[in-house]
Amino acid sequence: MARPTIKDVARHAGVSEKTVSNVLNDYVHVSDRTRRTVREAIDDLGYRVNLAGRHLRSGRTGIIALVVPELEVPYFAELAGHVVEEAGRRSLTVLIHQSGADRERERAALAGFGSDFVDGVILSPLALAPEDLRAHTGMPPTVLLGELLTDGADHVAIDNERAAREAAEHLLGLGRRRILTVGGQDGPGVGTAQARTRGVRSALAAAGIALDPSWLLPVGAFHMADGSAAVGRALGGGLRPDALLCLNDQLALGALRALHEHGARVPEDVAVIGFDDVEAGRFSVPTLSTVAPDKRAVATVALDMLQHRIGETSRAGTAAAPSGAVPRDRIVAHRLVIRESTGGAPDRVS
Repeated sequence: MARPTIKDVARHAGVSEKTVSNVLNDYVHVSDRTRRTVREAIDDLGYRVNLAGRHLRSGRTGIIALVVPELEVPYFAELAGHVVEEAGRRSLTVLIHQSGADRERERAALAGFGSDFVDGVILSPLALAPEDLRAHTGMPPTVLLGELLTDGADHVAIDNERAAREAAEHLLGLGRRRILTVGGQDGPGVGTAQARTRGVRSALAAAGIALDPSWLLPVGAFHMADGSAAVGRALGGGLRPDALLCLNDQLALGALRALHEHGARVPEDVAVIGFDDVEAGRFSVPTLSTVAPDKRAVATVALDMLQHRIGETSRAGTAAAPSGAVPRDRIVAHRLVIRESTGGAPDRVS
């Protein structure tokens, strides 16, 4: 069977070839109804963009890069899945790169990996500094994820401080007062861990409880082994929490193991809540209460912002983001999911 063409898509959708082209290039003046009709026709026919031809005509490849610290962390793996799925609906191809939280790798991502092969970059940084953004004035269109940097480029995140405050308030509402923050980091930093720790501090202060720094449990990494080891050391050292607020679900899942090994019942003795709502938390015993960021919305909003910037560079006739462009900051929704680890009901899963 011959490969479907734009003409075939236009005929199937009942629109002009120019309209199909406008949808593929994400031009803003196409109505939502027409855009949906064309996307449905693309899906029905299995149409795929000819990347080589597009690059020759427009100087754009239709390829973007997604750069995350590590895919071993389920949050980033699940987020990457949403980005790839949503990008596919827009006829975009995603190259996924693991930075390993290495500053030089993250700086290379900002520079488009030294080539014009990618039209733009979605980057979740852990090691970049503000001066890195300032140094890359000619960087390709870039959208940053998370809390580390919020100036110098478009940015998408949840309100981590508010989310952590709500999680701590949930624990306080259960009557828990000895709350151990696993992964907590005190101080003036701008990272996600610092923002979430500020949220915990705020909730405790409102309840008349001062945050004792010894009840912040730093970790070397945010993996299950780190959560298990850190909580095991805390319990072995004599701390007797009645609740754990873990700054991601991996830490929380590891903490569940340490609590079990020390004979602590969850949630009767110790309530546990995490962050990220990864799939494993729906199957753990007990199932894990968590803060659920809208990962699909993060992917969709980041792609919206990136395509807008890519369109600006195309209209300006440059490969880099226009100078003087005002960065945009978008906060997406989150919600508390209450499961067995804080006294709620299990999800119905199959």
